[in-house]
This record gives sequence, structure tokens and C-alpha cells, in this order.
Amino acid sequence: MKSALLAFFLLIGWVSFSKAQTPPRESITTSTTNTPVQQELINLSKQKWNWMADKNVDSLNGLFSDKCMFIHMGGTWGKTQELTTIKNGGIWYKKAEVYAVVVNMFGNTAILLNDIDLVAVVGGNEVVNPFMVTEVYVKENGKWTMGSLTFSHLMRPVKMAKQP
Repeated sequence: MKSALLAFFLLIGWVSFSKAQTPPRESITTSTTNTPVQQELINLSKQKWNWMADKNVDSLNGLFSDKCMFIHMGGTWGKTQELTTIKNGGIWYKKAEVYAVVVNMFGNTAILLNDIDLVAVVGGNEVVNPFMVTEVYVKENGKWTMGSLTFSHLMRPVKMAKQP
């Protein structure tokens, strides 16, 4: 009886855990379902990934708020350290394959959830990781600036095809 009860609770826990790792179903990825503001933010996020891949710290400097925080698997830091890390190649965000984006609006604040596979070069080693990336943007004086960027590692396998 105890074994059956333990097995039941383990099954419930496993199902709950696996559901927690599943991207949201209401993913917003096409302009036909987005408001103009949501599409603007999706485009800005896509441009940010391109700037990061290109190590374009000048454009990123304009996007990142001076108070912006970056939460990585290896630490948390502010704007200056993130830009220095990108410029010096400490982390090269080589390619972000974005599978789904959800945009939630709260007044002048937007929270984007991005289901991605990220190809990055860290310490000279290329790695590929599945992430749910949370981006927080605030609109001030008619301009969107990033307030936070958080990488949460997902338990799902990498979806991206092997790079040649």
C-alpha cells in the first residue's frame, strides 16, 4: 500500500514538473494575432538578439536601461558588465533560435517570454542550451528600454538542428 501511494505521488510530481517546463500555449509569434505594440516589442527583441550576435554594443547601450539587470546561469550583473562581457567576447550570443514569444502588457511595462535555443560561445567553448528568456521593457519618453533579461534553463531537449 505504501509503495502504491509513493508511486502515485511520484507520478503526480513528475507530471507537474514536466508541465512546468512546457512553453505557454498562447504563444504569440505572428503579426496577424498581435497588437501593433506587441509586434513592435517582438521586432525589438529580435533586433536585440541580432545586435547581441553581432556584438553591437553601441546599439545595445541605447536599448539597455542604466538600471538593467542580467540574470545568467553563472551570475547576475548590470548594464556595464553585460556590455563589457559582450564586447570582450566573454559571452558571444552567436545565435538565438526563437520558437515562441509571449508578450504581456502592464501599462508602460512589457514582459516577453521567449522559448529559445541559444548557441553561445562561453570561455572559448560553443554550447547550445534551451532557455525561457524573460525580457522586461519599460516605455519612457516614447522609447522602449530593457529593464531586465533573465535566462531560465529548460529541461526540454534542444530543438535546434546540429550546426555544420
